[in-house]
Amino acid sequence: MSQTHTILLLQSTSKLDSRTYSDYETVDECLDGICKVFEEHLKKRNPMSPSITYDISELFEFIDQLSDLSCLCFQKPTGTYKPHNKEWIKQEIFQLLRKQAAGAK
Repeated sequence: MSQTHTILLLQSTSKLDSRTYSDYETVDECLDGICKVFEEHLKKRNPMSPSITYDISELFEFIDQLSDLSCLCFQKPTGTYKPHNKEWIKQEIFQLLRKQAAGAK
C-alpha cells in the first residue's frame, strides 16, 4: 500500500477556511508531509530557534489537536480511494519513523 497515490485532507482549526488538501505519490511521502506541517508549526512558534527538535508524543499531540486529518489512499483493484483516520495515520507515522531510525543506525 505504501506505493499508492494518497490525498491528505487537513483542517487545522474549526474554521472551514482552514481546510487544505495535498496529494502525494506514496503513503510515505504523505506521512512525511504531515511531519513537515508539524515542523513548520514549531518554526512559527519558535522563530528564533536555530533548530527544531521534537519527539513523537509532541507530533501525536499536534495531530490530535487538529480539527480534522485524514488520508485517502488509492486502491488499485477497485479504482477507489479508501479513507483513513487520525489513529491510522499515527500508527503509520510510528512505523515509518521506526523504519527510518533503524536505517540510520
